[in-house]
Amino acid sequence: MAVVREFTLPDLGEGLTGAEIVRWLVQVGDVVAIDQPVVEVETAKAMVDVPCPYGGVVTARFGEEGTELPVGAPLLTVAVPEGADEPGADRGSAGAGAASGGAAADGGSGNVLVGYGTTAPAARRRRVRPGAVSPAAVSPDAGAGAGAGARAGAGAAALQVTGDRRADGPLPVISPLVRRLAREHGLDLRGLTGSGPDGLIMRADVERAVRGSAVGGAAVGGVAADGAVADGLAVTAASAAREERVPLRGVRGLVADKLARSRREIPDATCWVDADATELLAARAAMNAAGGPKVSLLAVLARICTAALARYPELNATVDMESREIVRLADVHLGFAAQTDRGLVVPVVRNAHARSVEQLSAEIARLTEAARAGSLAPAELTGGTFTLNNYGVFGVDGSTPIINHPEAAMLGVGRIVPKPWVHEGELAVRHVVQLSFTFDHRVCDGGTAGGFLRYVADCVERPMVLLRGL
Repeated sequence: MAVVREFTLPDLGEGLTGAEIVRWLVQVGDVVAIDQPVVEVETAKAMVDVPCPYGGVVTARFGEEGTELPVGAPLLTVAVPEGADEPGADRGSAGAGAASGGAAADGGSGNVLVGYGTTAPAARRRRVRPGAVSPAAVSPDAGAGAGAGARAGAGAAALQVTGDRRADGPLPVISPLVRRLAREHGLDLRGLTGSGPDGLIMRADVERAVRGSAVGGAAVGGVAADGAVADGLAVTAASAAREERVPLRGVRGLVADKLARSRREIPDATCWVDADATELLAARAAMNAAGGPKVSLLAVLARICTAALARYPELNATVDMESREIVRLADVHLGFAAQTDRGLVVPVVRNAHARSVEQLSAEIARLTEAARAGSLAPAELTGGTFTLNNYGVFGVDGSTPIINHPEAAMLGVGRIVPKPWVHEGELAVRHVVQLSFTFDHRVCDGGTAGGFLRYVADCVERPMVLLRGL
């Protein structure tokens, strides 16, 4: 006999209230082990695998890939052999039980937080025998029925999920929300063809059908009243059909929230200057020619930033409006903008002021690779005090950056290109870069901001200026 247990999206910490389903790691009908990762989700800060605290057969999944779920929402249901240990009954021995194949392998570990599963390797996924219900035939509101079918088995290895899709049987619907939406608009779900796996009917299918019904009704009315009106409605409907709506969630949603808050709260100003970077490029080439690990140009610029912040510490700050105080920070945690497939992220180099150019280069390379792989820890994306934005990699000369709230300033670096330049009283072709500096006008006046930017430009043009201050 088996009991159907529901596993909900756990609290992922860091103040996060939800996550987006990126990829399901199990299918309905799979046999899962305790603490086996069952779904990959993306929070506003990182990608994580979520382990299930139950062992048994997956009887239902809740939500398609791309769906955003709040903490506490159902993720899946599992048919667990009756009499298995309750979740959390022996958390200390859960890992040992799973590893040794003991009783805990059929019960629950209670380790529902990400990263707190047992260390035993996940069991191989096994499919139930042919004839079991397909994923499309098991909807969230059919989970109990699936569990009843599973209870007919003798144990986890013999658990089965049986079902039959008849004309009057269960519909392949992704969630109760889809059913409710269809009822509200008087839609017969049996007349819809689902766009999900195995014909699964999803919310987008219902919304598309609702829009089609509304446009169709309006167009018919328009023809009866005025052919021109009908033509206009047809054009409008055609335009609407080509629209694409992209949800603001995950990394993109977090970026949108932070940028909007920055614009609302921070009275920013921007100044910029062109600088001759020819000597800087030569200095970097000399460093790399001397042997040892190569250093990146971004690392050299990062070292210039930390030196400038040591001269102008009022820019390494944040503003506490509740107490009406400027908080000047002792340590420089340098963020740098990194473009990834999931959007713009800002990894943070901790204690950048205490690192050499070589150390900065190594840490920037590590964080960049992790950002592109989507494996950055939440702590590596928070706590920055100043941001360096190298938008020159996109082939542009200048920009007016938006400050990364709650920081007080950001340095932008454009592309370095050969340009005519007056050098030592003569016209020459030099490598020129535009530097832009956006600052919170609450923490300083233009003189401080201008002094910071001029010092950075001096270091770019004459790297010996930086060396003298080290």
